[in-house]
Amino acid sequence: MANEEVKKEEVKKEEVKKEEVKKEKGNDVTKDEIKEAVREAMKEAAKEETAEETPKKKSFISEARLEMLIAIFLGLTAVLTAWATWIGSLHGGNQATNYTKSNNAASEANSMYNQAFQSMVQDMLTWNTIQEYKFDMALAQTRNDTVEVELINEKLEKILTDNCTPEFLEAINWSFSQEEETSPFLKEGFVETYYADADAKYAEAEALLKEGMQDNKNGDTYNLVTVIYSLVLFLLGIIGIFKNIPNRFVIFVIAVILLIAAVIFMVRIPMPTDFSLGSFF
Repeated sequence: MANEEVKKEEVKKEEVKKEEVKKEKGNDVTKDEIKEAVREAMKEAAKEETAEETPKKKSFISEARLEMLIAIFLGLTAVLTAWATWIGSLHGGNQATNYTKSNNAASEANSMYNQAFQSMVQDMLTWNTIQEYKFDMALAQTRNDTVEVELINEKLEKILTDNCTPEFLEAINWSFSQEEETSPFLKEGFVETYYADADAKYAEAEALLKEGMQDNKNGDTYNLVTVIYSLVLFLLGIIGIFKNIPNRFVIFVIAVILLIAAVIFMVRIPMPTDFSLGSFF
């Protein structure tokens, strides 16, 4: 039934077209000319119907939506650029602070080292005096001079009490306990005790120097991130010179990829030491 109705509709259209052709060209027109004219008219009508039925292809993204995305990412990139610049400057400030602290600690360590050396020299002189007292005591004992022996013992006790640090006194007792006469300065690890504080201060200076160098590296890395953000801003800014929306979208995608890569790179960089956003308010 549907096919018969379609055929009837087509026959009606052909009759209408024939009448239109006769009116345009007159009654002297031949049947072949009428058929040809009707055929051409029918083709044109079919084309128009097909064009009406075929939906127009829509762009995958509208110009208004693309401009809105560009505006959003321009603002986001500007904020990230400001953040990276600020954090980089904080790293630079920490670098200068740590370098200054390192220099001060190194100077203090040098002073402590000189002081430790002087203390060791003083203890060596004290040890020489003790050796002299021991020699005098041996002579007094040979003479059976008990008074002299008692006097020398008092001198030894006084010098050991007043002029010897606990570490030095421990080393002297160690030397006295040896079978053969030996110097307390030969006791393993004793000489290093003089320079322990200086060595600790040197280590502190070295640690501060390394921390300053790391701050310098982190600051330079944040500067690199800022450069990438600037490139993103440049790409987002030149999108407007392209008339074709697909070309605009390609540039936009490249800018977004660079932005994401820069953000991933930035979050992997350590923040400044003892950084706290609340401390600035």
